[in-house]
Amino acid sequence: MPLTPFHLGPGLLIGLILFYFIDFPTFLIASVIVDVEPIIVILFGLDYPLHGFFHSFLGGTIIAFLLAAVMSKIRKPISPLLSFFKLEQEISFKRILVAALAGVYIHILLDAPIYTDIQPLFPLDINPFFRSSGAPGLMETMICVWCFSGAVPVYLIILFQAWRTSRKRNSIE
Repeated sequence: MPLTPFHLGPGLLIGLILFYFIDFPTFLIASVIVDVEPIIVILFGLDYPLHGFFHSFLGGTIIAFLLAAVMSKIRKPISPLLSFFKLEQEISFKRILVAALAGVYIHILLDAPIYTDIQPLFPLDINPFFRSSGAPGLMETMICVWCFSGAVPVYLIILFQAWRTSRKRNSIE
């Protein structure tokens, strides 16, 4: 799904559900970072597939490791923003790496059924996930929209838990 925010839906929902196991901001970025590839292809008019090497698990793994390295360096300054949204987390490289890999792989799995130019198993020249249908991408787009809608109540639950914890802490003091 080049140039769309749809991947944020699954990123938000899955990131919030797995909030205590993965690094949330890394997962959000990982869920969309793969689409930098089609943006570059379009902007520079490259003679290269929109969904090239980085839309494969091998290329995605490279992107995930690079993202994890960057996020491990810049993650701490992001913490105040997360605190504002009541999404405080412990920072660990393991959680960052798992989030980066999972977010990138989910992106590839969502795109692979839609586009003929994706070779998720590169260097193999096949896409076993591709589905030809009368409405290519409709199901994947709807999944992304439903995930975004599902993220709202999950976030509200997290806010409620943060409020309840804060209230308990204040009553003890």
